[in-house]
Amino acid sequence: MALSSLPGTIRTAGLLAFAPLIAAALLLLAAPPARAQVLIRDAEIERALKELAQPILAAAGLSSERVQILVLQDNSLNAFVADSQHIFLNSGLIRKMKTPAMLQAVIAHEAAHISNGHITRRLVNARSTRTAAGLGMLLSAVVAVAGNTAAAGGVAVGSAESARRVFLGNTRAEESAADQSGARFLASAGVDPSAMIDVLEIFRGQEALAASRQDPYTRTHPLWSARLRAVRGYAAAYRPRGQASPDNAYWFARARGKLEAFTGNPSRILRQLRQAEQNDITLMQRAVAYHRLPDPEKALENINALVARRPNDPYVQELKGQILLESRQFQAAVRAYARAVDLSPRQPLVLAGYGRALLALDTSAGNRRALEALERARARDPRQPRMMRDLALAYARAGNNGMASLATAERYALLGRLEDAALHAERASGLLPRGSTSWNRAQDVLSAAEPAASQGRRRR
Repeated sequence: MALSSLPGTIRTAGLLAFAPLIAAALLLLAAPPARAQVLIRDAEIERALKELAQPILAAAGLSSERVQILVLQDNSLNAFVADSQHIFLNSGLIRKMKTPAMLQAVIAHEAAHISNGHITRRLVNARSTRTAAGLGMLLSAVVAVAGNTAAAGGVAVGSAESARRVFLGNTRAEESAADQSGARFLASAGVDPSAMIDVLEIFRGQEALAASRQDPYTRTHPLWSARLRAVRGYAAAYRPRGQASPDNAYWFARARGKLEAFTGNPSRILRQLRQAEQNDITLMQRAVAYHRLPDPEKALENINALVARRPNDPYVQELKGQILLESRQFQAAVRAYARAVDLSPRQPLVLAGYGRALLALDTSAGNRRALEALERARARDPRQPRMMRDLALAYARAGNNGMASLATAERYALLGRLEDAALHAERASGLLPRGSTSWNRAQDVLSAAEPAASQGRRRR
């Protein structure tokens, strides 16, 4: 994984050396204090969240293939929807939840905003998020509201304050409707709706604090005494139908445990883990913590123990590949990633890691195999900036400069760097066959980036 930050004045503060998740830094606010917002992309975490969300989304009449749960690396507590296809959860919120039911309660509430049509009425200036440029614009707006709502420079929807109103301006009526629908969805999925009460109890007393001291969840999901009473009523009225999946606790532990291992202090994590414990979660956390110190020998000792327990788990093999790659053991990393791809051949984040390991070999055969893997990854998920950077390198090594420029343009579009995106899209347009699918992708980036590019030219 790599961590990129925007603009150039912001540094990643040492995270590049050990960052274990595939992430992309999103657009920063123009006004100080600048604060990076990072979208965490990790195959295992996304699988775990999908498993937890699937019965909730089904009860809401939504498809788990169309609605994606994405995680922002942010220790504050918040969750929100920005369009009909994405639910955003802050990593701090996930880590704060004590049970899978509590996390599912948050997902149910946000799913209700989608199924009830609340977000549809508030979307403005949103291009299709199926394209790199379109999602980049949406995520730019998300960062504008998630990072610092008082700053004066949101992109894609005008200003940070207008972004806040557009994406997070839920009314009391909408909140009440989402609470009731969310309780019904939980009950349909066999989950006790009283978990909604447990979530709201975390934020009791927040509204008495100054806005600067409140968790963002309190500002975006207003609390009031009547709301809490109503939620208690919904929890009593909607009783669970059947039983929740027994796997929920395991997937919740994997997602929460991995986030804690990746974002917490590694020395503290190792102190808290009892050496005698050898379950899946503790072995994973211990491997990540030692990797981050760094102590490659102990990291590999623990990840190999986990592989022995779960030899057919693609996410365990992927993590082993990540550790080996970042420890510069490239051949071994390729083997681990190849095994992960064998076990999960359609997973785009796993394919992207495999391509990255093959590129690290820097051989003719490795470069050819890397290009194939990265093209497969892009076909299934083009919204990975790190993968797009690797794909551009693979195209360049293959002598295909037009496609290298296009991949670079789409990467910059995802990062919100629209001026840079326009520059490379122009270059790609001149190198690609006019009217081809690739040429049309370049035009999409140009269309999205032109306002920012024109503004940049005027400044110069």
